Amino acid sequence: MNSEEEFYDAVTGFDSDNSSGEFSEANHKCPEMLDLEPHQSNKTEKHNGETEIQENGIKRHRTSLPAPMFSRSDFSVWSILKKCIGLELSKITMPIVFNEPLSFLQRITEYMEHIYLINKACSHTDPLERMQAVAAFAVSAVASQWERTGKPFNPLLGETYELTREDLGFRFISEQVSHHPPISAFYSEGLNKDFIFHGSIYPKLKFWGKSIEAEPRGTITLELLKHSEAYTWTNPTCCVHNVIIGKLWLEQYGVVEIINHSTGDKCVLNFKPCGLFGKELHRVEGYIQDKNRKKLCVIYGKWTECLWCTDPTTYETYKKNEKRGSEPKKKSSEEDLKSENDEADEMPEVQDSVQFIPGSKLLWRINCRPPNSSQMYNFTSFAVSLNELEKGMEAILAPTDCRLRPDIRNMENGNMDVASREKERLEEKQRAARKERAKDEVEWHTRWFHQGTNPYTGTGDWLYSGGYFDRNFSDCPDIY
Repeated sequence: MNSEEEFYDAVTGFDSDNSSGEFSEANHKCPEMLDLEPHQSNKTEKHNGETEIQENGIKRHRTSLPAPMFSRSDFSVWSILKKCIGLELSKITMPIVFNEPLSFLQRITEYMEHIYLINKACSHTDPLERMQAVAAFAVSAVASQWERTGKPFNPLLGETYELTREDLGFRFISEQVSHHPPISAFYSEGLNKDFIFHGSIYPKLKFWGKSIEAEPRGTITLELLKHSEAYTWTNPTCCVHNVIIGKLWLEQYGVVEIINHSTGDKCVLNFKPCGLFGKELHRVEGYIQDKNRKKLCVIYGKWTECLWCTDPTTYETYKKNEKRGSEPKKKSSEEDLKSENDEADEMPEVQDSVQFIPGSKLLWRINCRPPNSSQMYNFTSFAVSLNELEKGMEAILAPTDCRLRPDIRNMENGNMDVASREKERLEEKQRAARKERAKDEVEWHTRWFHQGTNPYTGTGDWLYSGGYFDRNFSDCPDIY
């Protein structure tokens, strides 16, 4: 085994003899998915989903949902969407079977799954390394959406979600601040007062016949307090294909620009569309440049797998050599692919995985998913824990918290008919409340966020007003 193989084994945990220097979606399995000896399994796991205290005093969150995913095979989305081509979908009511048992506010919280990357950024003294860690965090934020084709519940106006994870060192609060258009605002801070992460998101959904596209709007801001730095960016566009017929599949595409407003450094990440033959599926390529536009490093990988960085000269040399070596094979490879992908919107087969360029540094890799993830809406372990309602928690949560929504709770428990009725009841209650406010000429007032200007971009934003964790919930609205 040569030094390159040893390096790869060290950073990925995979045997380079099996991976051939590649990190693939097919090979990326959790230890729990393999045949391990009993002593290698998680001894503290409870199969009934209850929380358990580990020896170090940290709570172990549940590892499964109360009920398996409901089959969607007997339902057709076409009957609902056929009149909506080219329209904005936020006002369209979808059957509950196409949902997943999480609110969009909880889906936003999944940004925090890879918070260790923020901690890394805080610890680095080199601004280039900080930008690399922030770029990896921005990519990791969309990784949990891989194979997640269920739609999160639209938050009700005034709905909130909080999460405190002492083991991960953060607390998080979000609020649905507008219903039409739907806008979700969030704020998170490190328990060690080392970072602030906040933003507002307005996903613009459109139906294009065979696919549904979610265009992200709104600014995401990360402040590293120790370094007096602020980074801003927006997420790539997300598209779900084959909503009418065939296997649903998802891709992310678009250019994401991360700006360090203190140093002037910029990271440009190109989430590539899959293309006609699927060769670019899930690929991310980009670079970091300084304020004088000098390229400092190149970033490459897949948002579904991992992210690497290397110096620009090494990257360009490798790409030139790769192109020269692959040209004779290109024609036959594309001919084989063409016959397999006659349908334009068919899920393309995963092509060659992320090829490790010698000398590259690993920035991030995707977390393992639970072995039964396919029966749990393809949730990550982090997502599985988000709607967990521990004993005594209801007494301290805001009455508007997502965990208390009866439609989501019943769907999670497998009570689909009850969940559907509760969803209709809550939507009707929201409409009635809106009519009553209009009749009395009363404006809606948000509780935890207010409209303002992002101090770094100068654009409109929703900013945290503070006070949530004082837990004075006496004036919270009755939305459930």
